[in-house]
Formats: sequence, C-alpha cells, structure tokens
Amino acid sequence: MVLDMNLDTSTATGALLLNLVGSIAEFERQIMLERQREGIAKAKAAGKYKGRAPTARAKADDVLELRAQGVGPTEIAQRVGIGRASVYRILAEAQ
Repeated sequence: MVLDMNLDTSTATGALLLNLVGSIAEFERQIMLERQREGIAKAKAAGKYKGRAPTARAKADDVLELRAQGVGPTEIAQRVGIGRASVYRILAEAQ
C-alpha cells in the first residue's frame, strides 16, 4: 500500500505522510498487542492457558542415563529427539 502511493520523501509533504502512515501502523500494532494481552489474561483466569508443555526436561532421565553410558551430547540429542543445547542444560542442572 505505502509503496503504491509514490511518496516523495524528499519533500516536506511526503515526509509528513510517511510519518503519519508509520504512526498509524504503530498505533494499530499497539492495539493488537493490548487485545492479545487481555485475551491471554482472560484465558489464564479461566484456567485454559497453560503454555507449551516442557518437552526436553521431561526427557531428562533418558539424557542422564545415556550420558552415564558414555554417549556424547550430540548423539544424545539425536537419540532423544531434543536440541543439543537442551542436553547441555539438563547436564548442567544435574551437577
């Protein structure tokens, strides 16, 4: 839309219009985020918003068992199906 307007930003009028369109877009974004926060708060109050289930930490026992067998972190990540950073995080928490 803005690109189709052929605004000449080298003129005062063009710069004003560009800033005005940008301000309106920012306003719309803020309203959307506010509505999103309100919706999340309402869902949490109703007990329906629980977030994503922790997947890597649920597999901590498998990670620790494989590490005890001498398997490296990259191989553990591949076998268990989690990220390598998650493997390092689980190993660090276990110490």
